[in-house]
Amino acid sequence: MLDKREHMERTERNDVGSIRIADEVVGIIAGLAATEVPGVAGMSGGLVGGIAEMLGKKNLSKGVKVEVGEREAAVDLYIIVEYGVRIPDVALRVQENVKRAIESMTGLDVVEVNIHVQGVGFAQEGKDEEVRVR
Repeated sequence: MLDKREHMERTERNDVGSIRIADEVVGIIAGLAATEVPGVAGMSGGLVGGIAEMLGKKNLSKGVKVEVGEREAAVDLYIIVEYGVRIPDVALRVQENVKRAIESMTGLDVVEVNIHVQGVGFAQEGKDEEVRVR
């Protein structure tokens, strides 16, 4: 399993000095990689009164929970999918894109990417997207 760190960041030492990557940075990478996938309407900040809260681009890391160890990371993503998509296909593409992005940008080995579908986004004429749960 993952090595727990108290200061919530990954530190790597080399000949020149050290490199520190905060957990929030890994979360932002994961959120951006998830929203790049067609069929993802956005990230979810949780359920409020039975409705999934859709997060804007500035709050992507709030729809992501990461556990970062010395060399490994585990990610939980809370997403809202677009109406009409095949959810298992979208979830698999999100898992692959998030894993690839984190590993290539940080050098961490991503051991798991768990997807939690929190709602479905319905586009409405002339209005913002509505999100429904169930």
